[in-house]
Amino acid sequence: MKILLVDDSKTMRSIQKSVLTQLGYTEIEEACDGQDALSKVGAFEPDLMLVDWNMPNMDGITFVKHIRQNDKTTPIIMVTTESEKSRVIEAIKAGVNNYVVKPFTPDSLSQRITETLTKKAA
Repeated sequence: MKILLVDDSKTMRSIQKSVLTQLGYTEIEEACDGQDALSKVGAFEPDLMLVDWNMPNMDGITFVKHIRQNDKTTPIIMVTTESEKSRVIEAIKAGVNNYVVKPFTPDSLSQRITETLTKKAA
């Protein structure tokens, strides 16, 4: 399974990558913001995207809206510090499939990924 990590924090991408590797995912592409992710998504064709909300150049919500114009099915999990209910609702309306609030535990990230992929398979 191919996973695209979109986060402006190299440290956060490293943490996510480490968790994903522990879970057995090895095909991982990284992007430092929404613009970078848009440039990589076509060639990489991810099966899952983990997207941060607050990034320079193009934030996560704008990126999700761009993706959802052409791709309604690839699961997207918003991984962010934004925890207010209104923000969660905004992200879901934009097209995210699930939501993880930072800081997260490896277990909580794993659980969200499993939930999201199970829903997609159903």
